[in-house]
Amino acid sequence: MRAEFEPVASAPRDFYRLLTALVTPRPIAWVSSRSPEGVDNLAPHSFFTVVASDPPMVAFSSVGRKDTLRNVKATGEFVVNLTTAALTEQVNLTGTDFPPELSEFDTVGLGREPSVRVAPPRVSDAPAALECVVHTLVELGDSTLVIGRVLVAAVAEEVMVDGHPDINLLRPMARLGKDEWSEIGEVRSLARVRYRDWSEQAGPGPEGSTSREGS
Repeated sequence: MRAEFEPVASAPRDFYRLLTALVTPRPIAWVSSRSPEGVDNLAPHSFFTVVASDPPMVAFSSVGRKDTLRNVKATGEFVVNLTTAALTEQVNLTGTDFPPELSEFDTVGLGREPSVRVAPPRVSDAPAALECVVHTLVELGDSTLVIGRVLVAAVAEEVMVDGHPDINLLRPMARLGKDEWSEIGEVRSLARVRYRDWSEQAGPGPEGSTSREGS
């Protein structure tokens, strides 16, 4: 048996809470932006993902018209900072609906460091940051999808192993449902199977072959 829910039969907020409890875990884009007046804004957005590799692009969705969206529309620039377990409390506090003239950096007590290609600063304690310029803005219902082209990926050396970010050193946070957050748990490595190796692992192929051994 399953409980079934239809958006048309639910209040939007209720279905939002259901959806965000099911689509988990969600990575968090801790987006820093700068207003035309020079105020540095910082806010978490959990509707976030990679959307293209060449050129590299990431996207986050702003539910409603928040300061981040207003700044990004006005300036065309933003930075996605990585959220970590050690910064969870600060990330949560930057989700407070502060008035636009207040900077979350100053109000919450977070350090800045200058970006190299865009005006908004990075969070100095974040182990990684993606400097972006706006590629596309898409209005979707009550939200706006912000697609940004990545100009610079800045990664702290202490989270790198053999030239690559190490997940156990990054310790990224994820959002779940309600007020729930999560750290990375058990990590498994599982290589993708190539089709030419498929018959060796899955038995008979579409033409009845059972193995490629000896071929």
